[in-house]
Amino acid sequence: MELHFKGVIIAVCTFLIIGLCHPLVIKTEYRWGTRPWWIFLVLGLASLVGAFFVADVFCSSLLGVVGASLLWSIGELFSQKRRVEKGWFPMNPKRRDEYEKIDPEETLCPVHRGKTIYRNKEEA
Repeated sequence: MELHFKGVIIAVCTFLIIGLCHPLVIKTEYRWGTRPWWIFLVLGLASLVGAFFVADVFCSSLLGVVGASLLWSIGELFSQKRRVEKGWFPMNPKRRDEYEKIDPEETLCPVHRGKTIYRNKEEA
């Protein structure tokens, strides 16, 4: 029986790429805010286009994963700003005027805008 490790290696690389994008988004928002979102867009699109032109399945897969992760990071960058405004992450004191205060009861869920979707303890 012959074992093929390419799929598992792609899975591990995907996990690592996504894992690296998370702190990248946090650090980017802390230092520069949401202004560099277009860099994620350009790099993400370039990676996805590059995936079409690479013949090797392994490299093409990784380029696709990098591209999709960078494009997903754009939304996460704006969500990270909301998390900072909510107080879940530290605010950069040099850019304090770029943030607005959010009601702690407001949900960050894009589907349930407004107040929290969870019942208060007093209502139970």
